[in-house]
Amino acid sequence: DLLSVRMLRMSVNDLFSFRKLWAFTGPGFLMSIAYLDPGNIESDLQSGAIAGFKLLWVLLVATIIGLLLQRLAARLGVVTGMHLAEVCNRHYPTVPRIILWLMVELAIIGSDMQEVIGCAIAFNLLSVGRIPLWAGVLITIFDTFVFLFLDKYGLRKLEAFFGFLITIMALSFGYEYVRVAPDQVEVLKGMFVPYCSGCGAAQLEQAVGIVGAVIMPHNIYLHSALVKSRDINRGNKKEVKEANKYYFIESSIALFISFLINVFVVAVFAEAFYGKTNMEVGQKCNESGSPHSDLFPANNQTLEVDIYKGGVVLGCFFGPAALYIWAVGILAAGQSSTMTGTYSGQFVMEGFLNLRWSRFARVLLTRSIAILPTLLVAVFEDVQHLTGMNDFLNVLQSMQLPFALIPILTFTSLTSLMNDFANGLMWKISGGLLILGVCAINIYFVVVYVFALNNTILYVFSAILSFAYLSFILYLMWHCLIALGVSCLDFRGSVRYPPAVLVDEQPELDS
Repeated sequence: DLLSVRMLRMSVNDLFSFRKLWAFTGPGFLMSIAYLDPGNIESDLQSGAIAGFKLLWVLLVATIIGLLLQRLAARLGVVTGMHLAEVCNRHYPTVPRIILWLMVELAIIGSDMQEVIGCAIAFNLLSVGRIPLWAGVLITIFDTFVFLFLDKYGLRKLEAFFGFLITIMALSFGYEYVRVAPDQVEVLKGMFVPYCSGCGAAQLEQAVGIVGAVIMPHNIYLHSALVKSRDINRGNKKEVKEANKYYFIESSIALFISFLINVFVVAVFAEAFYGKTNMEVGQKCNESGSPHSDLFPANNQTLEVDIYKGGVVLGCFFGPAALYIWAVGILAAGQSSTMTGTYSGQFVMEGFLNLRWSRFARVLLTRSIAILPTLLVAVFEDVQHLTGMNDFLNVLQSMQLPFALIPILTFTSLTSLMNDFANGLMWKISGGLLILGVCAINIYFVVVYVFALNNTILYVFSAILSFAYLSFILYLMWHCLIALGVSCLDFRGSVRYPPAVLVDEQPELDS
């Protein structure tokens, strides 16, 4: 199902062509959906409610970091013709490869659980509670197979459908933005002034949470595979260079759109609900006749929101239309993320294990694992516990992040693999510092979350897991440093990367 880009009879030396850009458009927008999943939306609204506009610059920086990492993922797929999981299969020994696969699968299942939670809450809000949360969870079993049906009509049509879902999100959250009408000066100030006046531990934790929610580990694996959908002559270096250029432009556009949608959500809750207390919101909900006023205790504690309460408070302050449109946006976010999770799981399983399953079997396995704990919480607990799972799942995603970032830097730095397209010195240094910083931020996020549990048994269990976790990260870092050129760490030549140069010197072909 490859889409040929060489059918466009124009020189690869053209500076820019909209026709060429259109031919490469698709993978970046599918990738960008991970920046708009229900976990991200919850992080956005919490950021606005807790810190106002002050953390918008963190969202901007996290999105730029994500773009740079997606650039590495796309380059790996374009240059080698292999995606990240396949490259890991070729270069890591068996035991580390299996551990790495399990970690990535855990991230995919965690992401799938967030999508299930988001869709279940959206169904509940849209039906005014007539569809209970547990029923909404079960409905998500069937909607996945609708996407598998659409997939049979070809990749281009599926890409167009996901573009339609992104448009729904933009319109839904854009409506909320226009309806609330936040202060534009404050929005721009929060976006471009890297400072957080009066911020404390809660705002710092939220800033760390933004990074963990935006940069998703499975998305690196996904993007490196999606770019293989275009038929590129890898024997022609100019054509490979051109593909890298257009994929980067497309990814930049896609992530810019996702950034704007995230800004809409942050700004809405910053303008309308920053500094509000439970009592203020509860009184407003009572006045509006909302059936959900019991969600807010009669105290002066600062309002805490999630994707469910977010819709409720919008309905209380701005009318039922705001609630329903919010729910439509959440539903689109959950639905669009569903299929990208399916693709990620399939690519990861095939790449790491050389195990080919049908998408139907793959969806059935992943969604079943994701639904079981979510369904139990939906049946036996209330909506606060269900939405509270998103915080735990964001921590889980944060923990898995090094298992995507370290391999992508390792392999894009290998000259034997990437040839002339290997990372230069500046990319190696900046990429290493970037990944070190992101991993440190996310590990801090995990530590804060664990200590907040205030349970000695969990502390001991976490300490044991942390030792194993950090040991494996150090192993991956060892390989990465050798790939970056620190040859003194290669004791007795124990690390050898087989050459896999797919871009070789051949006569340049006319396009």
